Amino acid sequence: MARYNGPKTKISRIFGEPILGNGKWLGKNSNPPGQHGEKRKRKSLGEYALQLREKQKAKYTYGVLEKQFRKTFEEAARRKGVTGENLIQLLEARLDNTVFRMGIAPSRPAARQLVSHKHVEVNGKVVNVPSFQLKPGDVVTIKVSSKERASIAGAIRGKNPKYNWIDFNETAVKGTFIAYPERESVPENIKEQLIVELYSK
Repeated sequence: MARYNGPKTKISRIFGEPILGNGKWLGKNSNPPGQHGEKRKRKSLGEYALQLREKQKAKYTYGVLEKQFRKTFEEAARRKGVTGENLIQLLEARLDNTVFRMGIAPSRPAARQLVSHKHVEVNGKVVNVPSFQLKPGDVVTIKVSSKERASIAGAIRGKNPKYNWIDFNETAVKGTFIAYPERESVPENIKEQLIVELYSK
């Protein structure tokens, strides 16, 4: 299954923010990556470069490669409403992202692995496709035989962030995807309008 397996800190330094999880190294070294990163000044980017950069940021953030990302955008464009907001909603409705948002996994790659290894059920049936699109009302749970795994139990803590489009019961390790989130509720720093402009060329 194709996915990005390269250095995560390098990607975070390119964008100047912790889009792949842990950003503790950004404070120590926020220079661009590469041998001459410290001496190289960040150039002011042109319109196309800014649009492309925003698309790359979204792809890395949600762990989606180009072909799948474009399909998601095309689906967002077909739906009623604002295309950019639809795109973010579809990315948030991915099963691996929802498992991450529920706090069952510490990161999206970890959530993707849980789904791929058949630890996650949707409406009582095992689903091992990370890109599976949830619909409002879908119930996401961890298989009974997997609930006692130390990696899963250790990730579920009361201090995990809560999101108003997911109703999560920590005791039962069960969450309900209530509705597609409003854009202002999604914490990701992505300018989706730039992505729409890029694909509209």
